[in-house]
Amino acid sequence: MSVECLQGDATQEDTWARALGGQRAKALVTDPPYCLLTRRRSGGDERDPKGRKIDRGPVRRFESVREYRAFTRAWLELAATHLEPDGPMVLWTNLLGKAPILEVAGALGWSVLLGEFVWGKRTREGNSGEELLRVVETALVLGRHEGTRPSPGDPAKPWAVVAGYDDDGEGARWGSHPNHKPFSVLDPLLRTWTAPGQLVVDPFAGSGSIPAAALKLQRQVACMELDPEWAARVSSRLAHTITEAAA
Repeated sequence: MSVECLQGDATQEDTWARALGGQRAKALVTDPPYCLLTRRRSGGDERDPKGRKIDRGPVRRFESVREYRAFTRAWLELAATHLEPDGPMVLWTNLLGKAPILEVAGALGWSVLLGEFVWGKRTREGNSGEELLRVVETALVLGRHEGTRPSPGDPAKPWAVVAGYDDDGEGARWGSHPNHKPFSVLDPLLRTWTAPGQLVVDPFAGSGSIPAAALKLQRQVACMELDPEWAARVSSRLAHTITEAAA
């Protein structure tokens, strides 16, 4: 078995066609660029980076929420054509990106918000012995029909998890991507909304957190990443994940 991360632009049809090879994915699970707006001074010039993690690495910023909505529409319209009609869309976002994503997905037919999966990220302030939980990221789980909502007799679904940025050390191992997510965060999400053998597509692979987690759980994977360096890293990570699983 061999899985590679395709280097390509998720807003282009050719990228999707090459990544999926004519197949339709059973689930879209991805961590697209967040709605981070460009910081500018009063005169219009961009502010200097502050040196925080969010200002380092492959982070994209947008001039306005309108620009972010147009970007979301460009890639999500393509995703919808390559996703099974009954497949869920699981989209990580920050608070500012929630409304644009819901608007675009709803217009495409994925109008039922099945729930929001919340990551309580463990952090510490200075030398404090207290651990704090910060909720800055949630995964919107979207479906097409009301019938996809859980029934009263269904087993309870997990909607929250508590974890640090890199509890398993995989983030540091594969380049410390600013949007890395540990396996403990992705595991319950993938187990709930996908099944073994199903094809999961991630058009914003980043460091490969989602496709690597999907492979560990015996899902099929198709993924793409715009940045050539990160796409190569993801391919190496996926090859390593397959080797570990076979050992």
